[in-house]
Amino acid sequence: MDLRMFSGLDALNYSVNLSDDRELMDPPGDRKLSPAGFAVLSVMLGLIMTFGFLNNFVVLLLFCKFKKLRTPVNMLLLNISVSDMLVCMFGTTLSFASSIRGRWLLGPSGCNWYGFINSCFGIVSLISLVILSYDRYSTLTVYNKRGPDYRKPLLAVAATWLYSLFWTVPPLLGWSSYSTEGAGTSCSVSWTARTAQSHAYIICLFTFCLGLPVLVMIYCYGRLLWAVKQVGKIRKTAARRREYHILFMVLTTAACYLLCWMPYGVVAMMATFGPPDIISPVASVVPSLLAKSSTVINPLIYILMNKQFYRCFLVLFHCKHWSAENGNTSVASKTTAIQLNRRVGDGAVACGVHVGPVGLPPCSAAAVKNTTAPEVTA
Repeated sequence: MDLRMFSGLDALNYSVNLSDDRELMDPPGDRKLSPAGFAVLSVMLGLIMTFGFLNNFVVLLLFCKFKKLRTPVNMLLLNISVSDMLVCMFGTTLSFASSIRGRWLLGPSGCNWYGFINSCFGIVSLISLVILSYDRYSTLTVYNKRGPDYRKPLLAVAATWLYSLFWTVPPLLGWSSYSTEGAGTSCSVSWTARTAQSHAYIICLFTFCLGLPVLVMIYCYGRLLWAVKQVGKIRKTAARRREYHILFMVLTTAACYLLCWMPYGVVAMMATFGPPDIISPVASVVPSLLAKSSTVINPLIYILMNKQFYRCFLVLFHCKHWSAENGNTSVASKTTAIQLNRRVGDGAVACGVHVGPVGLPPCSAAAVKNTTAPEVTA
């Protein structure tokens, strides 16, 4: 009798664990997509995975090949590109394979892995954008004559990863958890868990990993735009124009990131604090796809909006010639000559500024004495 009782309990425990695994890998039928829906989802994830990997790979290749891109501010852009590429390699691939089969394939352990890395890399990208906003704010509002300093950007990169780990490891240790979401082919934080512990974690996660970072970016960019409006008509040097161009690029990157992730955040909060089953499978899949598409958009912004990136991109794919000077790669631009008339003493002196392979004869030493050379960019 005792043996039968214990064997019956073992069988019961096994059946309960098996049913839990099946529930994780196969969500209820009313939450699944149709076969056509899974086919569309698979195609979209395949495109995001392919172009996200290729675009970020090109950015990394540009960093490796061209030394001019290895500036302090670009270290944070590189950090975003690395995190996006890792998502495509180790996260989107799993969701893509599961969507083809119409169910989650890797069980609870794989779900924890997927939810952890997607949350971790997403927070790394967001915090990197926050630090970029502060860097642009401090650079454009505080005049600094010192040369490039790589120590602070590298420390900032390390801080983004530590901060992200601080908020994404707790579900692995028991504070909330990771589980399947949407159509059951991807995993994230257990938004629908109705426990005080889970709600406390989600509130902290949204406060410190979305709310406060967004407020910091809004504050920094608001002050920056106000400063640009005040001094834009007074200081129109080439250096300032470059800084404003970088500001515009970072603003666009942050705006696109928020447009991709805010719908997902709104849907997650509705699933957490709204009525049960308020979010349909389609309504949960679309914001998730939009969030994943940020891995494709960010590299395009770097390449198309940053002149250095764009020129190096053309050189990399042999769309332009390049010349090496003093070990640094530079792109030859079209010949441009700017005629400058300066009055030195009682006479006017004409001199040419070289902005390309050919130009007017340069000013003599006597002519440029006690004068400041103009800053000209190609």
